[in-house]
Amino acid sequence: MELYDIIIIGAGITGYAGAVYAGRLKLKTLVIGKERGGIIVTTDVIENYPGFKSITGAELAAKVREHAMEYRDNVKFVDDIVERIEKRKGCFIIHTESRKEYRAISVLYATGTKHKKLDVPGEKEFFAKGVHTCGLCDGAFYKDKIVAVVGGSDSAAKEAVLLTQWAKKVYIIYRKEKIRAEPANMEKIDEKIKEGKIEIINNTNIKEIIGDRFVKRVVLDRPYKGSVDFPVNGIFLSVGIIPISDLAHEIGIDVNEKGEIIINRYGETNLPGFFAAGDVTDKAFKQAITGVGDAVSAVYSAYNFTKQRGRDMSMCDGCNRKIDECVRLHNR
Repeated sequence: MELYDIIIIGAGITGYAGAVYAGRLKLKTLVIGKERGGIIVTTDVIENYPGFKSITGAELAAKVREHAMEYRDNVKFVDDIVERIEKRKGCFIIHTESRKEYRAISVLYATGTKHKKLDVPGEKEFFAKGVHTCGLCDGAFYKDKIVAVVGGSDSAAKEAVLLTQWAKKVYIIYRKEKIRAEPANMEKIDEKIKEGKIEIINNTNIKEIIGDRFVKRVVLDRPYKGSVDFPVNGIFLSVGIIPISDLAHEIGIDVNEKGEIIINRYGETNLPGFFAAGDVTDKAFKQAITGVGDAVSAVYSAYNFTKQRGRDMSMCDGCNRKIDECVRLHNR
């Protein structure tokens, strides 16, 4: 079984950036991930990534992946899903959905996040039949129709502005008093409000989603214009994200109350050799650029770790040999 210096779990922009630097440091690297580009590919326009005044999420992810592939002598990509991580003395064993096993001295965990759901009646039944999590993917189906964005974050604001390209009217339904968009995106929201394309319904939650084959209306927890029944053709959820940290937690990686992996400034976790970066971690500010920077720092830490491990006289359980001997044999 081939031994890698580092295996990067996650094929999003954070994982790709880690692969770029791993390649530059000449680490024998494997990137494992099924969802190429990660959640950022669902972002229509990115205007806060240095070097690009405006670029789509899919384009940015493709550019970073292409950069990583420049180091193909050291970096390989596998389209697969990691199902289990095993820690043995001196080695990590990665088990995948396709029943493959890969061995590495270090791991960069960059799995990112998934969308939160509302957990209300009708949500599951009408998912992809009027309930969505990606305006860029599904917004075009709602040309000249009425849609609602649920949430009050900057992401929700951007989603609402995007949907005005197709929808006749976009409502933002938010459980608190005021949405929390960045100033530049708030200006866009205000412009669309003046045009009559966007309207915000504050201090309100959706209690139920109702339809036949597709969504027809929602039930609100407080009246809007005299009624809790609110007709809408499509619902786009932007109510937060959940870190995909289960596999890491299973092998003893410390997470906080939100399930985010706890790291230090070097991307290190509580388990030596196991590093993490991007939205799956407990960093307060989560953006594409911060995830990329964190990945670079984590990979440099992994580089130092693998150098030290190469000098370590402990044994690799998988081979029952000294680590330095194991590395030479597997990487021939």
